Amino acid sequence: MPDPTTTAARLPLRPAQLATLAALGVAFWLAGALTCRVLGPMGVYEGLARIVLYALVVPGTVPLILVARRAAKLEPDRIALGVAVMTAVATLLDGVALAWFPALYGADLPQVAGAGAVILWGGGVGLALGCVMNRTTRS
Repeated sequence: MPDPTTTAARLPLRPAQLATLAALGVAFWLAGALTCRVLGPMGVYEGLARIVLYALVVPGTVPLILVARRAAKLEPDRIALGVAVMTAVATLLDGVALAWFPALYGADLPQVAGAGAVILWGGGVGLALGCVMNRTTRS
């Protein structure tokens, strides 16, 4: 019986998988934050543009999950867990950035709030898609 205090006993992921997923969580979050900063001044957080932006996050997240699955060598029944690890990292970074480094997201409060909201939306979309894309293995 494995030692219940080890990470392997708590999560069915190898340490290399966890490290890869954490690194991808950082990379995907930073790419999303910087993209939001660039797009913000173009008015993407207003009116119909906001709806389009949120809608585009859904198909834009699918390739990221596929990249993560391949990079971390996730089994089909571990996709949701892998996405949860990446989302946990990204959410923690989003919280830190919004509290201490809001200029990362933009120059004014509406842009900072809009960017932070899109990042949180993307995390939720990722979790939902991870659950949908998760496959059980057959014995």
